[in-house]
Amino acid sequence: TLRALTSDLAYLQAWSLAAIGKSLPWPAPEALLLKFVAHHLWDPQKRETDPDHGMPAEVEQNLRSQGYLKSAGPHAPDTVRRRLATWSTLTKWRGLTGFFASPALKSAIRLAVRATPRQRRRKSNKAVTGDILGKMLATCSTKSLRDIRDRAILMVAFASGGRRRSEIAAMRVEQLNVEPSIDVTDGSPLPSLSIHLGRTKTSGADHDEVVYLTGRPVNALNAWLAAARIDKGSIFRKVDRWGNLSKRPLEPSAVNAIVKQRAEMAGLEPGEFSAHGLRSGYLTEAANRGIPLPEAMEQSRHRSVQQASSYYNSATRRTGRAARLIS
Repeated sequence: TLRALTSDLAYLQAWSLAAIGKSLPWPAPEALLLKFVAHHLWDPQKRETDPDHGMPAEVEQNLRSQGYLKSAGPHAPDTVRRRLATWSTLTKWRGLTGFFASPALKSAIRLAVRATPRQRRRKSNKAVTGDILGKMLATCSTKSLRDIRDRAILMVAFASGGRRRSEIAAMRVEQLNVEPSIDVTDGSPLPSLSIHLGRTKTSGADHDEVVYLTGRPVNALNAWLAAARIDKGSIFRKVDRWGNLSKRPLEPSAVNAIVKQRAEMAGLEPGEFSAHGLRSGYLTEAANRGIPLPEAMEQSRHRSVQQASSYYNSATRRTGRAARLIS
């Protein structure tokens, strides 16, 4: 949360300097809040006939040169609302009262959102299903620390229900518990681990949510812990260009970079994949294999059936009878 507040404050400050030539005023006048909305939620079609509509070109160029503005077009409404919420929170922390609940601001946001329809895109364009995961794992074929680590990350993140990149980066040895092996017909018993997730995006630390690993992912994780000689603390750590292991844990963004790098090494388009593709891919693969949605959600720890089913159903709708009425 503090990182998010810091990031939003940095953007707001940079925007204020570019837009009005001075630092953010506290409290911000209502006119400045309305200007922020107008600069970030605008109609692309209207911009074609009115160059002054939306964010002025000099403000946009200023923000781009500093790396604060990367995508083209208007901002996502949720991003604008989040930054306004951050602005409001920081105002309250200063013991001040702002205009964030004013009818004019609410109306401006509502009208701007209506005028700037946006197609909702998935966090990862393509799900990392079993076949794609196999191609990525094939690139982790050497005995280097980096390959052993990345193999463990991919397998653990996927098999544990599609864990979020923040959960993978923050995972510690103390969260692991060895469980009794699982007997299988005509085969050796499968190793089993439980992972106590602790605090996640949708649950507090007081909710002891547990997911399980069985078989090959357990072996991959144990291979990494043994190769890196990790017996406590952060599990997934940085490996430098010379193959030296750091004591510092990976950042969530590094997990995303690993997924993209392995996709590229596998001959796939890296821009189509992200760490979230492991999460959506888990549910998609569960649907492909006929695993009931409630059982899959027990492992993915989705709280919203609607959200989980949006991934789960997309795998079955394409081949289902409803899509083949006139085939």
